[in-house]
Amino acid sequence: MRESLVLTVIGPDRTGLVEALAERISAAGGNWEASRMAHLAGQFAGILLVTVDRARTDELVGGLRGLGGVLQVTAHPAGEAPGAIEAQQVHLELTGDDRVGIVRDVARILAERAVNVEDFESTVSSAPMSGEPLFSARAVLRVPAALSLADLRASLETLGSELMVDLTTDA
Repeated sequence: MRESLVLTVIGPDRTGLVEALAERISAAGGNWEASRMAHLAGQFAGILLVTVDRARTDELVGGLRGLGGVLQVTAHPAGEAPGAIEAQQVHLELTGDDRVGIVRDVARILAERAVNVEDFESTVSSAPMSGEPLFSARAVLRVPAALSLADLRASLETLGSELMVDLTTDA
């Protein structure tokens, strides 16, 4: 029987980190199912979904611990997917003047409306004309069917008059 594990990894970025992970996973008969990885401020960080024969889980985790000098790796049993609720997948693109607490405020609005954040990326860059800090975020959201996108957009736009909000669906 196979077991699913969610691995989190972090360490100073350098060439060969993904190969080292893949080698240890493969050596234990594991299968790399899905992942997200990024380089941020000189660090390499990632999250992976791996399946492995239950009898070899300890071998896999032990092999990953052997990367301790290179990467910190933690393994967590994969949880069950939450029960299905009637919701639609929505893509959010948000751009506006950067300020302390903007992610907190966006997250609060989403949570208050029972919107689940499935994927989130953000950056701060210099605005083209003014050079002022410009916040940008992209997210994949699971929005309850009872919540209209117009209401969600209006709620997010209350965070600032210069905030541009774009919500799109796959349908």
